[in-house]
Amino acid sequence: MIASVDVGGTFTDIVAVDESGVKIYKGPTTPKAPEQGVLQGMARLGRVTTVVHATTIGTNSLLGQVNLELPKVALLTTKGFKDVIEIGRQNRPELYNPFFRKPTPLVPPELRFEVNERVGPNGEVIQEIDEKEVDERMREAKAMGTTSVAISFLHSFMNPVNEMKAKEVAERYFEYVSVSHEISPAPREYERTSTTVVNASLMPVMRRYLTSLKEGLKLHEVKELFIMSSSGGLIDVDEAVRRPVQVIESGPAAGVVGVSVLSKVMGEPNAISFDMGGTTAKAGTVVNYEVETTQEYEVGGRTHYGRLVKGSGYPVRFPFVDLAEVSAGGGSIVWRDEAGALRVGPLSAGAEPGPMSYGKGGRYPTLTDANLVLGRIGDTLTDGFKLNKELAVKGLKGLGDPVEVAREAISLANVEMSRAMRLVTVERGYDPSGFTMFAFGGAGPQYSLDLAEEMGIAKVVIPPHPGLFSALGMLFADMKFEASVSYPKDLDASYREMEERLSKRLPEARFLRYADVRYQGQGWELTVSVTDPVKIPEDFERKHLSIYGFKLDSPVEVVTIRSFAVVPGSSVSLPRPREGGNPSFKLRDVMMDDWVKARVYRREDLPLGFEVQGPAVVEEYSSTVLIKEGWKAKVHENGSLVLVRE
Repeated sequence: MIASVDVGGTFTDIVAVDESGVKIYKGPTTPKAPEQGVLQGMARLGRVTTVVHATTIGTNSLLGQVNLELPKVALLTTKGFKDVIEIGRQNRPELYNPFFRKPTPLVPPELRFEVNERVGPNGEVIQEIDEKEVDERMREAKAMGTTSVAISFLHSFMNPVNEMKAKEVAERYFEYVSVSHEISPAPREYERTSTTVVNASLMPVMRRYLTSLKEGLKLHEVKELFIMSSSGGLIDVDEAVRRPVQVIESGPAAGVVGVSVLSKVMGEPNAISFDMGGTTAKAGTVVNYEVETTQEYEVGGRTHYGRLVKGSGYPVRFPFVDLAEVSAGGGSIVWRDEAGALRVGPLSAGAEPGPMSYGKGGRYPTLTDANLVLGRIGDTLTDGFKLNKELAVKGLKGLGDPVEVAREAISLANVEMSRAMRLVTVERGYDPSGFTMFAFGGAGPQYSLDLAEEMGIAKVVIPPHPGLFSALGMLFADMKFEASVSYPKDLDASYREMEERLSKRLPEARFLRYADVRYQGQGWELTVSVTDPVKIPEDFERKHLSIYGFKLDSPVEVVTIRSFAVVPGSSVSLPRPREGGNPSFKLRDVMMDDWVKARVYRREDLPLGFEVQGPAVVEEYSSTVLIKEGWKAKVHENGSLVLVRE
């Protein structure tokens, strides 16, 4: 049996699949020791041979979670460049915020060391490194209690010879050594150094966690453990420890991977992934069955209406699934500001104490309470947990008329989430009306049709087990390793050389090629998929025109090329819904666009091909689906609910 594990901030989700069907587990996350929550769930599922895992431990460490303190990291760099991680970029992310502060550098000034070495911009060695000088610097770092070392020299992406010699010396003193030409062989000194430092910071944390997890899984006779990467593929444990920067956003990536596979099965080439959980909502896109990725991210940074506030976090240059995230989830708190305006989030009630209707001492109403008051969800959650409607009404009443406050709160959340969808469609040059929305997460199916109508989307798919779909999505993920080269002199030869190296790790792999391209003189690049290197300029100009609305009469320059070695994931099939039968239903007053008498079904009772006419509600273990008037849902052969406008 193969199982997937998604450790979130509130719940740990596990989905296991074998020939007998699907088994699911949803239990509380144990933040101080995340592996304990995983092992508790595994003990309830039976014998599992392979585990694929998404973890937020990297992000949580950089955000300062208790018991995940970062180690002391030293930086070794070219003379004159030790403060590059503090100087950063001289842009003003929040022009009218006089209190804006850059994040504290991960390496303090006293642990930044310089050496006399220099490689020119074309890769020529201007000054060879003195290994004795490196040895002295490493002795100093060791004496100051350093655990991990980051090495980033000027222009090492063109010629890493000096970095390689420095690494040999550093490894005499330290177990954890990150060098920039192995982690991020690309131009831009600040971003490359930042990526290397983040990697060095996470190496000890990731090794401790994965070692503990592997030992625990051995007791359950698990033979293989793979980790979900931020780019949407699976990597092995050794790779995750060597380059932990690539698993920082592994959890959110899993859902989009699941959407890409499900969209292929259902013949929907262009899809919007909409994932709404307890704290946030995330949107991503799948175009021609391929997950859209980006090459730069700021970990630990803040977002504003779904946009990352540049300069608020630590830059990481590595492939990430292109996601927009907003603070809207089932636990988002509803409140009024000093001017009396109703607001939703960004604060969340979490699982403890949770929404007021949980009856665990929550003092603030949330979107879950609003949905309960409006009849959009029932009064019973997973495992028979009862919601207290009276407490929900009491909380909302403190803000005004409970029904009106609940309606306005849901409307505000929809506005926020539609912004995220526009960021990954309209602002990327795509028309959302040509996409199918795949909605999941515990709260996603409740809001999907409101957002579909707002975005002009005519078809929505609710996958099986939507509240655990990120875990389910990992079961479909491919094995995936990446290599890159900057300023290649011969595109064909460089791609072949990278792919020969990758083939040693994955002999059966097929390859996906990409290139970061720009007009000569531009400051930033666009990433294009490469089928024929000769057509890169043509593909780039087409994408440039689609996104920016114009082309330039300037030479096209290839900055960085990368290749992914891909081996198809496990062959997992979902149980086919049973055939025949006439499911029972009950009636409930539900506020959709107005109060309606809606039929309420249990999803597990719906047979293959059964159609549900709106207004209706479909309830299940992990989520609730709202079907508005003018829409109808049909049970697909893979267990999905397909909602279309009539």
